[in-house]
Amino acid sequence: MIRQYELVERVRAYDPGADEDLLNRAYVFALKAHGAQTRASGDPYFSHPLEVAGILTDYRLDAASIATALLHDVIEDTPITLGEIDKAFGKDIGRLVDGVTKLTRLELQSDQTKQAENFRKLVLAMSEDIRVLLVKLADRLHNMRTIHFIQDPAKRRRIASETMDIYVPLAERIGIHELKDELEDLAFQQINPDARDSILTRLEFLRGNNANVIDEIIAELNSKLEEAGIQGTVTGREKQPFSIWRKMQRKNVGFEQLSDIMAFRVVVPSIEKCYETFGIMHAAYPSVPGRFKDYISTPKPNGYRSIHTAVIGPKRQRIEVQIRTQEMEEVADLGVAAHWQYKQAGPQKTEGKQYRWLRELLDILEHAAGPEEFLEHTKMEMFQDQVFVFTPKGDLFALPRGATPVDFAYALHSQIGDTCVGAKINGRMTQLRTPLNNGDQVDIITSKGQTPSPDWEDFVVTGKAKARIRRFIRTQRRAQYASLGRAIIEKEFRHEGYSFTEKALDPVLKNFQAQTVEDLYAAVGEGLVTGREVIHAVFPGLKPTVPKQNTLVPMGKPSQKKGEKGLPLRGLIPGMAVHYARCCHPLPGDRIVGIVTTGKGVTIHTIDCVSLEVFAETPERWIDVAWETDGLDPEKHVGRIHVIVSNELGSIGTLGTVIGKNLGNITNFKITNRSVDFFEILIDVEVKDVRHLTNVIAALRATPAINSVDRARG
Repeated sequence: MIRQYELVERVRAYDPGADEDLLNRAYVFALKAHGAQTRASGDPYFSHPLEVAGILTDYRLDAASIATALLHDVIEDTPITLGEIDKAFGKDIGRLVDGVTKLTRLELQSDQTKQAENFRKLVLAMSEDIRVLLVKLADRLHNMRTIHFIQDPAKRRRIASETMDIYVPLAERIGIHELKDELEDLAFQQINPDARDSILTRLEFLRGNNANVIDEIIAELNSKLEEAGIQGTVTGREKQPFSIWRKMQRKNVGFEQLSDIMAFRVVVPSIEKCYETFGIMHAAYPSVPGRFKDYISTPKPNGYRSIHTAVIGPKRQRIEVQIRTQEMEEVADLGVAAHWQYKQAGPQKTEGKQYRWLRELLDILEHAAGPEEFLEHTKMEMFQDQVFVFTPKGDLFALPRGATPVDFAYALHSQIGDTCVGAKINGRMTQLRTPLNNGDQVDIITSKGQTPSPDWEDFVVTGKAKARIRRFIRTQRRAQYASLGRAIIEKEFRHEGYSFTEKALDPVLKNFQAQTVEDLYAAVGEGLVTGREVIHAVFPGLKPTVPKQNTLVPMGKPSQKKGEKGLPLRGLIPGMAVHYARCCHPLPGDRIVGIVTTGKGVTIHTIDCVSLEVFAETPERWIDVAWETDGLDPEKHVGRIHVIVSNELGSIGTLGTVIGKNLGNITNFKITNRSVDFFEILIDVEVKDVRHLTNVIAALRATPAINSVDRARG
């Protein structure tokens, strides 16, 4: 264990003006608070916060961060309260400690929810002060270094998976690659130990065979720099086992097929020398196409800068070369922590909102339905494989690989994403679902009347885009349910001879666990509560009444605002959630009825549909509806037909031709039975109405290859 004076001396070595009294008080306070507590290893519990503080001294962090590391588990694991921390060390230290503390005292439903809620709190805290994340990462690193003391293998794997899913990407995002690599390797050791051992064995074999080759490559690269008069250093670095494993998985290749397991790093004095060195490498050795990346002119979001290229180098070895300055080297290893080194003068900026990726996480947090959805979107947002694309003005944006123009639109601004209608990629109009490539210039086209399409959720990949789209769908669906629910309740009031007023609903909201009248409307519209239940709650003395068969109260034709696309139905109001039953496939011209269905709104059935028998005992769920008769409905509807066709050459082709000639469009085709002589087929056909479907059926019946045709039911 690090002694008290040793910790203080470590900090004073890089920050002579550090608050020594703060460090001593935090050391003693945490030591007393944890008292006789022990860890799974049997060591005193205080050894853990002390080691976390020691890790942070390696990154040369300020005294406040070191004190936070010493105190970070006091609130969680001892009777000490946040108020006592504030009183003893001030509000700033208290805020940092609170940001790192987990929400163990909340009664949460599952480990997944607990993990998500803790991560949500961490994001909020680190947006206020990025040092919270640095302490949290050091805390996780020491826990992973001692994870082998946990006896339960399932618990070890769960912690390792959480580390890989959340903390490794966070460390990568702030550019602390040394810490990221160690976390990744420790987690990999728990998640897939066999794969890691296999890769380590092969790396050991390569070290034995290629030791001289690596030295010779470094010597030859150094000689090339000396010949050009460039002062620089060349080092070779072996890639991490998990990095090798991930590349094997992604490219679906074996270990022997990987040719860039070693990366050679060239550190030169200036940016000009970086590009000069790049030219020397490509002049001396053949380059590998598609492997050049210039992160100096277009840095990564975490501030990483370097030139990457691959060449067929000395000894005909395919090697990766990274070229950077000494300053870039420090940022590559230490990331955001490099800005806290006290060799730099001036105040340090602590606010986390300066990082665009963190602002995007906060935006996801605002629009996600709950902590678990937030965690899901955040994992997507932190994917490491990225593409870099440009706005027409030349601004650079980093997106996950596979991102589309819709993802890019939401990265620009939430409002741009909500209203985008099209996109130009490199000057050409493209579909919104088109995947973006490195270097693409994307111009988003917007329209004030546009709203997010539910279909977008199927192809967007960023968490921010998914969160915004899902929120819009939830809001829109709630509005539809609320409109439908109000109409149902009004109908029940009229049916009982009462005038409807919202004030009558206020006293019964608690009966249905609704906070507002709007909540009650939505519950009724979704089918979670029936209109009869509401009317009986409002008027407890009512006698149950059963409407006569087929005597439904018509609701009249809905009013329609100018420019608003209305439903092709009478008896519903605009904005209702409406679905057409797949059991009977109702078409304009059929007699129809609406059924309020839980979770779907209103489902439209034909009046003779056999499924309606199920709802015979709940007449309050029935709504009288009819098709509009103005003939202006542009929507296509699906009708289902049952066809028996002869098993002859070309008969299926003839079937499709006849349907097409009669302006029908086949949307689904299923052979339900086959014999030597005949096929039985169910076909879904897009038509305008019943008359159109009747014409298609008549044309098929007149075709010699068709044995019989009927409209399918059920």
